[in-house]
Amino acid sequence: MGRSRGGNVASVLVASCTHLDTVAFRDVPEEIPGCEDCLKIGGWWVHLRLCATCGHIACCDNSPNRHATAHSGETGHPVMRSIEPFENWFWCYVDEVAFLADALPDR
Repeated sequence: MGRSRGGNVASVLVASCTHLDTVAFRDVPEEIPGCEDCLKIGGWWVHLRLCATCGHIACCDNSPNRHATAHSGETGHPVMRSIEPFENWFWCYVDEVAFLADALPDR
């Protein structure tokens, strides 16, 4: 059985984030004590995310309290980035699309 051209993953159109202009915080901070909200309530987290608008550090949706999503909903800040080692992806809550740091315009 042969493969037809254009039927692979690379040929899929990728959606884009329309909120790139809100990204003020791109880099991972040197010191990361943990999820700011979990630390206040004695909670725990699985992975950490950084609000790209204000720099707030919160926990991912696999964590019990899902503080990154809550922060976006409460503040209207649309984009966050993973601050896990070796990860350079961002997520836009509004457009529901992930993108790499390379997609950000030059400052």
